[in-house]
Amino acid sequence: MIKPVKTKLAGWGNYPVEEGFLFRPDNGRDVLEILQSGLQNNYIAFGMGRSYGDTPLNKQGGVLLTTQLNRILSFDETTGVLECEAGVTFEDIINVFLPRGYFLPVTPGTKYVTLGGAIANDVHGKNHHLDGCVSSFILDFKLMLASGEIIDCSREHNVDIFWATIGGIGLTGIILSARIQLEKVESAYYDVLYEKAPNIERALELFAESDDKYKFSVAWIDCLARGSSLGKSVLMRGNYAPAASLRSGIEPLKLKNGPKLAIPFDFPSFALNNLSIKSFNTLYYGVNKNVRKTVYFDSFFYPLDSIYKWNRMYGKKGFVQYQAVFPPEGKEGLIQMLERLSSSNRSSFLAVLKTSGEQNPGLLSFPKKGYTLALDIPIKDESLFTFLHELDELVIRYGGRVYLAKDSELLPEHFAEMYPRLKEFRAIKDRIDPNHIFSSSMARRLGIVEE
Repeated sequence: MIKPVKTKLAGWGNYPVEEGFLFRPDNGRDVLEILQSGLQNNYIAFGMGRSYGDTPLNKQGGVLLTTQLNRILSFDETTGVLECEAGVTFEDIINVFLPRGYFLPVTPGTKYVTLGGAIANDVHGKNHHLDGCVSSFILDFKLMLASGEIIDCSREHNVDIFWATIGGIGLTGIILSARIQLEKVESAYYDVLYEKAPNIERALELFAESDDKYKFSVAWIDCLARGSSLGKSVLMRGNYAPAASLRSGIEPLKLKNGPKLAIPFDFPSFALNNLSIKSFNTLYYGVNKNVRKTVYFDSFFYPLDSIYKWNRMYGKKGFVQYQAVFPPEGKEGLIQMLERLSSSNRSSFLAVLKTSGEQNPGLLSFPKKGYTLALDIPIKDESLFTFLHELDELVIRYGGRVYLAKDSELLPEHFAEMYPRLKEFRAIKDRIDPNHIFSSSMARRLGIVEE
């Protein structure tokens, strides 16, 4: 019998911190044994812990650490179809398959995520405007239901459960394995254009002018800028670099092991303030020039992965990453959000803007056509959450929604307004998990399941 360990857990934002009973299954048989043990009333899967809030937490409940479900099961060198267990990380996939000329078709801003977690949060990246979420490349997966039954889910089989699980934050069952379509690449490098925009209006114009030319696009935003400089940005737009375009001496598919910085302790709460962030923003905007560069994939996709435990910069109280999407007709809401942030005493060390493409059929999947803005805001006191609730109301007013993978503050009534297919999701969950064996702190906070 696998015995749990009572432990404190948190997401990447280090808020909230909650106590749960951690199980470490090694395989699907272990998962079944845990579910049938009766040791806990409910369970949620926990991968690498890179969701920011309480998505993978289960206060005083069972938490299944999936990182030992990490076997690569098969790979078709001709088609690029990879089958692996849900605890395999994106880093694992890159390390094994990039030297063979294959890369992830979609990746978020960290490679330290599991495949199961990527599916459960339907992660997206810099290419959503063209390629959609990771679900666009998930062929099928095996899901263990609350009953212990293992079912195959795809666009042809158990279709409703497939789309409820995509972005379903772990509430339909435990993903055991999945097949994903990898992308053939010539090199590990990207041809990237860096271009400054003096304000948010110009940044959106540049995106609109070039979204069909660049597979990947993102913008860093100075969230403290005001007036005519509101939303001044540095845009980074790029495409795969062909092997022939690389300078002599570069091995196109060779992995590099660069030095890694570390944050050895929690920064004091006063370290990140308007003055320090303003100084950084001025320097960052100043040193960046309008230039085209060849950039290694790690620097382009995962700049913060080079800093070990970078989340400690925000101090012991942690931080909230707030990410919202606005439809094109709700652009004014995006501008108002930047205005509110810049005029408040709440500085965001990291503010990232991307364009997003069409919405997919995932019942709780986040992106839809428009613009997404992500903000990292340190928690200094409880008043932050009042401010965020006000932002939620702004997002709703302009037809947007908040990303659950980042959330730690949404109210149930706001959540229901943002996700109109919630009723469909609940109906599927009640059918396949009538006793709500799969539950989480987030699910209870949002009213998806009862306390």
